[in-house]
Amino acid sequence: MHDTVTIVGNVATDPTQGRTASGISVTNFRLASTHRRFDDATQTWVDVATNWYSVAAFRQLGEHAKTSLRSGDSVIVTGRMKIRAWENNGKQGTSVDIDADAIGHDLRWGTTAYRRSTRSTQEPPSRSRGSDTADDDQSGESSGEAVDIDTSWADRDAPPSSDAVPTEHTADSGSLTY
Repeated sequence: MHDTVTIVGNVATDPTQGRTASGISVTNFRLASTHRRFDDATQTWVDVATNWYSVAAFRQLGEHAKTSLRSGDSVIVTGRMKIRAWENNGKQGTSVDIDADAIGHDLRWGTTAYRRSTRSTQEPPSRSRGSDTADDDQSGESSGEAVDIDTSWADRDAPPSSDAVPTEHTADSGSLTY
């Protein structure tokens, strides 16, 4: 049995990409979700505990995650959680894994410029759970060309002022500005 969860946290490792034994692309990264509370005695926020998750994103979601995410990014991940025991070189532990259904930047902490892309034809579309229909774009786009979307509003709107040093991620499929 798998539970669907939504986790808000920070990308703890740069995403790595590989392929399953059957040739499906998969992108993996670690996700840290730190819980905080306000300490009345010191009048400050303190970190209470950090939960660690191993996230796997398959197919096009994984391709986009590899291109868009960097260590330290604030993200929201929704997917199916699996808890499994492991043993390696005499050590034992428990791993909490998430097979991601959706990943996005947490817009409380910055801005992002979204660029829609079309599905690649390298892999067959995934099947929807419990359905015989392909999990395909609702737009019906199949030309293989990038969709031109007006994002001029993103250039006009100044990012919120912050003490943090702005960084910019530029990638073939889009750019993210924090």
